[in-house]
Amino acid sequence: MPDIKKKFIALFISAFASMLGMGIIVPLMPVYAKTLSASGIWLGLIFSGFSLSRLIFMPLMGKMSDKKGRKKFICTGLFLYSLLTLGYVFANSVFSLIWIRILHGFASAMTVPIIMAYVGDIAPKGREGRFMGYFNVSFFMGMGIGPFIGGILNDFFGMASAFYTVSLLAALALLFTFFFLSEETPSMIKKGELKKTPSYKKLFQNNLIKGLLIYRFIGAVGRGPLMAFLPIFAAGFGITASQIGIIISSNMLVMSILQIPFGRLADRYSKIRLIIFSGLIITLVLGTIPFVHTFRDLFLLNLFMGIGGAVGMPAVTAINAIAGKKYGMASTMSLFSSAMSAGMVISPLIAGILMDTVGLKYVFFFGSSVTFIGVLVFYSFVKKYRKQIEAEQIQEQVDSE
Repeated sequence: MPDIKKKFIALFISAFASMLGMGIIVPLMPVYAKTLSASGIWLGLIFSGFSLSRLIFMPLMGKMSDKKGRKKFICTGLFLYSLLTLGYVFANSVFSLIWIRILHGFASAMTVPIIMAYVGDIAPKGREGRFMGYFNVSFFMGMGIGPFIGGILNDFFGMASAFYTVSLLAALALLFTFFFLSEETPSMIKKGELKKTPSYKKLFQNNLIKGLLIYRFIGAVGRGPLMAFLPIFAAGFGITASQIGIIISSNMLVMSILQIPFGRLADRYSKIRLIIFSGLIITLVLGTIPFVHTFRDLFLLNLFMGIGGAVGMPAVTAINAIAGKKYGMASTMSLFSSAMSAGMVISPLIAGILMDTVGLKYVFFFGSSVTFIGVLVFYSFVKKYRKQIEAEQIQEQVDSE
């Protein structure tokens, strides 16, 4: 157990530093793109470029990591992350910004899903929800604090200071990972179960996995525009960059605080029901955003959005971890991340077209409608297997005690 705790702490700190950097950049990107005269469609391409790159490279990196190990991929990704972030400072056109985002997505494909695969490898059987819930705190705390710090840096020291800070954070995460994290042999190799590269065909034969992949994809299409277009929506009512940072931070910080209790709940309660309830809360919040115009109201709505996300995220990542132990941890994590990235490729483009043609508020109506459709599709896909899944969950809980 001490060895597991040591690895967990090292992964937690590295993930926190990485996500803190991402949290600083993402809310500032729409404002930065506007200074380069980006329209709504171009803004969509800037965000889609990052996700498209992740979509292409994550399955490949996942398979390679399941065969070659974790640490070397994480370190390479963090090194590129630190280097490429400096490119934002020198971007002088929308085209150069898109290319930097594409390269940044490649670096991300080697970090986030591989870090999560490492955590999944060391998660005790029957406690995946609790374990992944604890770890998810690093992601959402980093993404929660990041926008607030980014807003302050931008308001007081200029946009470039935010990019320099992110580059430094990635470099620190690289050093910490290199010196304090041991190389982990994927669990399936240890057991002699992985004789060849993991087959994605086997994953697609699992009906729960297929349903969850569809949910992740449609959910990303619905929620994807939030980060890119909420800052523009808020700025239209005179809300400052620092206040926008606080609004977005409130969402992520609430999610980070609630990951642990909802992670425990995911080990004892129906994961499917938690995921559905989460989607319904997010549907309601997205549909309400166009009707509020003050800092206070947007802040409160994002608090509820954070609660909605916290309800379902540990359940989703727990299912990922359970499946990963059977099919290959990095392959599974990468596939789920790819489903989300596929949605994130499409959603900013659609949102950009909606913004340019019918108005910004319809971006959020679109997000709400699509998220609700995702909930319905997920339920219709897994309802026949719910009793079987819950019985397996109870058995896992008994086995772990």
